[in-house]
Amino acid sequence: ATGDVSGDVPNGGQVITAGAAPAAATIGRMEGDLGWEVTQVYGLTETAPFITICEPRPEHKKLGTTERGIVKALTGVELITSGELRVVDSDGKDVAADGQSLGEIVARGNVVMQGYYNDPEATKKAMGDGWFHTGDAAVLHPDGYVEIRDRIKDVIISGGENISSLEVEGVLLRHPAVQEAAIFGLPHEKWGEAPHAYVVLKSGTTVTEAELIKLCRDRLAHFKAPHSVTFVQELPKTATGKIQKYVLRKGAAAVVRQ
Repeated sequence: ATGDVSGDVPNGGQVITAGAAPAAATIGRMEGDLGWEVTQVYGLTETAPFITICEPRPEHKKLGTTERGIVKALTGVELITSGELRVVDSDGKDVAADGQSLGEIVARGNVVMQGYYNDPEATKKAMGDGWFHTGDAAVLHPDGYVEIRDRIKDVIISGGENISSLEVEGVLLRHPAVQEAAIFGLPHEKWGEAPHAYVVLKSGTTVTEAELIKLCRDRLAHFKAPHSVTFVQELPKTATGKIQKYVLRKGAAAVVRQ
């Protein structure tokens, strides 16, 4: 739903999305422009696979398209068939349900693997405390909905502050010229790391680096805004559509060193 919607696209479709977390702006366009209902589910191969669903509730229908997109972009609540799911801090304690305290999603239950084949070391690292550690950084909202903020390895730490790449990408995707966006951290002499953006623009559109940085600074704490933006024709992705940030990070870091 990035431009004019063809009359050949049927209304009333039901869409289940998984894999790469969808941006609220993307969900808003699909529901507002196409009339499709989008439901996000989440899981991993190790959890066979789905362990949460962003359960649609009657009160969501009363929201506007933009607000409903924000709700539907949440990771959701645990599936009744999947066992237990928590968001825990580095000490294994449940984080506060305040939508701000960052922790890791962990799960256990009859759908969770017993371990990695012939790899006791990796098994102990992933589930040595009896819970499978997903590697996904998330917050827990007061209503019980989990929201993934990043892969733990992709959280940007700038001046001691955590920056969620998904949060910044979500803001960039609200600009009408932006088709895709990827945020990752690059070394910074003063802050340790600083966010950098790679952006794909929609065909026939233009926007400047300064305009995108200002958009982020207007909607987020200033330290979360990208320090620079690189415009590219496409982003490297896995077979399931996940952006390969390590490829972007490696290439950008090589340019910085030159």
